[in-house]
Amino acid sequence: MIGTETDLELDGTHGRVVVRRRDPEGAPRRVVLVAHGYGEHSGRYAHVLDRLAGDGAVVYAPDHLGHGRSEGERVLVADVEDTVEDLDQVRRTARNEHPDLPIVLLGHSMGGLIAARYAQRFPDVLAGLVLTGPVVGGSPGIFGLLEYDEIPDVPIDPAVLSRDPAVGADYESDELVWHGPFKRPTLEAFVAAVEAIAAGPGFAELPVLWIHGEDDQLVPLDSTRPVMEKLAGSDVTTRIEPGARHEVLNETNRDEFLDDIAAFVDRVA
Repeated sequence: MIGTETDLELDGTHGRVVVRRRDPEGAPRRVVLVAHGYGEHSGRYAHVLDRLAGDGAVVYAPDHLGHGRSEGERVLVADVEDTVEDLDQVRRTARNEHPDLPIVLLGHSMGGLIAARYAQRFPDVLAGLVLTGPVVGGSPGIFGLLEYDEIPDVPIDPAVLSRDPAVGADYESDELVWHGPFKRPTLEAFVAAVEAIAAGPGFAELPVLWIHGEDDQLVPLDSTRPVMEKLAGSDVTTRIEPGARHEVLNETNRDEFLDDIAAFVDRVA
């Protein structure tokens, strides 16, 4: 592990939020917030935190309410706007602890949905935004579950996460990962957030890095691209990776994506 890791506990909108803070070995040069995806937790991003801290960032990675070590009914997201508020509390904590450092936000999947909505609501507090596989355009296969009177028990197939089979195996054995069915209120909240993003402002001059796997079956590129093109401002860098699946940060060529993120973060912050 690179740097020093400690846990913070914040009072979120609906319960205690546990935040993993990674401090670099020397004086930090920037802050990076990391928003994880649905059903998982910040602990799955240890290698990302290593890279960011190694490049001089102090990283704050919360477990969203209902996820990981935070409080709340498991994977219940009643309103994405509440999770955005929780993320802003993390940002304010980081700002209080490091008042002079620029802040970059990285969000994956559901975390990308949260991060995109955050950037719309708080456009002036970020130096940059990184989105990997963001659910900004929805997920037809998953959102389609709302058509059933009773949500079927179809948890995420680990095989769609990465071409690296070890990623799926670790996901299946991770006790902090949710392996049960989706919940109707959560899916409804995701749909509402996608609609809010579509109706909201674009990214204007905020520097944005968007990375997406071309073979992403959970968050298809065809659903995401039109929304990202609509949101795009004057400084958007896009990388669409052939063959890559949903978790680009856990893909077989993950180091390439981490290099892209590190270069982007270094440029904007």
